Amino acid sequence: MLKRTFPSPEALRRFPFGLADVAVILGTLVLLALIARIGAGTLVSFHPPDIVPNIDLNPRNLPYYAGQSTLRMFVALFCSTIFTLVYGYIAAYSRRAERVMIPLLDILQSVPVLGFLSITVTGFIALFPGSLLGLEAASIFAIFTSQVWNMTFSFYQSLRTVPKELDEAATLYHLSRWQRFTKLEVPSAMIGLVWNAMMSFGGGWFFVAASEAISVLNQQYTLPGIGSYVTAAIAAKNIPALGWAALTIAIVILVVDQLFWRPIVVWADKFRLEQSAATEAPESWVYDLLKAARIPRTIARSLTPLGEASNRFLSLLMPPRESYPAEFSRHRSDRIYDLILLLIVGVLIAGALHFIIATVGLSEVFKAFVLGLLTLLRVTVLLIFATLIWTPIGVAIGFNPKLARLLQPVVQFLASFPANFIFPFATLFFIHSHISINWGCVLLMALGAQWYILFNSIAGAQSIPTDLREMATDVGLKGWKRWQKLIIPGIFSAWVTGGVTASGGAWNASIVSEIVSWGHTTLTATGLGAYIAQATEVGDWARITLGIGMMSLFVVGLNRLFWRRLYRLAETKYHL
Repeated sequence: MLKRTFPSPEALRRFPFGLADVAVILGTLVLLALIARIGAGTLVSFHPPDIVPNIDLNPRNLPYYAGQSTLRMFVALFCSTIFTLVYGYIAAYSRRAERVMIPLLDILQSVPVLGFLSITVTGFIALFPGSLLGLEAASIFAIFTSQVWNMTFSFYQSLRTVPKELDEAATLYHLSRWQRFTKLEVPSAMIGLVWNAMMSFGGGWFFVAASEAISVLNQQYTLPGIGSYVTAAIAAKNIPALGWAALTIAIVILVVDQLFWRPIVVWADKFRLEQSAATEAPESWVYDLLKAARIPRTIARSLTPLGEASNRFLSLLMPPRESYPAEFSRHRSDRIYDLILLLIVGVLIAGALHFIIATVGLSEVFKAFVLGLLTLLRVTVLLIFATLIWTPIGVAIGFNPKLARLLQPVVQFLASFPANFIFPFATLFFIHSHISINWGCVLLMALGAQWYILFNSIAGAQSIPTDLREMATDVGLKGWKRWQKLIIPGIFSAWVTGGVTASGGAWNASIVSEIVSWGHTTLTATGLGAYIAQATEVGDWARITLGIGMMSLFVVGLNRLFWRRLYRLAETKYHL
């Protein structure tokens, strides 16, 4: 007779799989199945000027539409992260490249999403003939342009303000450029980069409708997604459909926050630059689940030899530099270089002016300038109020882990919820309350732009070492003295990044905020944003060029005269 035996508790603990591993495997399989199911919709045949099938307002279609939009958002976020790391690094450590790349970043940030769509839709369709991939690529590129500039500014500024003692230690140990990048530069920028990526992802929802329901150059293109669903619901005056869309996007934002952003925030907390541990670390059940699972650790161990070999190879390709100066010195060749750049820019501006004046006349240029001044006034009012309201709230969240755990999902939800989903209800309110859209559009712009200041304030406050906060408390710093001696210097660099990106975001948001519709009723503010939107819809290339050029001129001028000086102050005075 065979004796039946059962494994002991010790043997069970040695079993290669646990409940956490089962959850990770099932979650991975479900994720891959969803990506395959949603991604299959991008491979359908499409031949312009064919019309993509109309959006069905049946709420049963919303999960699929939401999945399509979310997949586009994550593809755009991946591209934005790669661009940020490469572009920000080159701009931070190449003197000559910095003179071109940072002004170019100012200009690109100022170009509205509709401007990119006007230029790229036809090209992407031609790149993928006979396939919907062209429209998908154009939509993803539009979302990319709404995400990437904020992240790039943050990473660039972090590289320029790496703590001096850590920079000297890396030089002393002769770390290669690759080792310095992975061991010092990216970790020191991680907290700001994560919070700015979170903000960029949330801000991307703002332009989902514009990127999925594309109306440029007298052509209408519609992709299945929650943004195009809302556009169709607005056109049909279908309030129940708008309500279902709002509920769906709220669920998507909360799920993405719990499954993606919250674990990343917890993981990034280990990159805090301080000597004493944080009083209370952030928590995430997904992060705890991944740490408890054995499969991720097993996979990581199996890939360790490959990772080490890659690090050695990249370190050989990128040997140490002699120095990493905080300030670039100017040479005679730099002045010649700047003169050549100035001549090139001058030729381009002269060509654009000749085209504009020859087609629309000098009076139209003056009109666009005046409209730009009106939009500039709205942007300035928005920045002042956003700073006064959200900076103290951001500092409170960043200093208090309990408050951060409670409010981080809330602010993530508020920042991620597409403000233009609220526009139809705001339009109805303006109509019935007889509020002028010239003032109401400031509120609509704020719904999309104010969060840059909040998220950067949170990141800046979290980056202030705990030991400095404890020291400030021990010496009795309170009230305004605490702000003056600790908080403002500590968050100044992050706040400048938030301010410059909020400014660019507000200019971009003016495109969809200065002209809003409900059914056949359209409210139009007097401003440069409405001017560009109207020109883009009818395909007026001369006025599109004039409007985008004028907006770029305002944004770049403001950055050069105001924000760049604050950046220099942050680099030279207000950083650890």
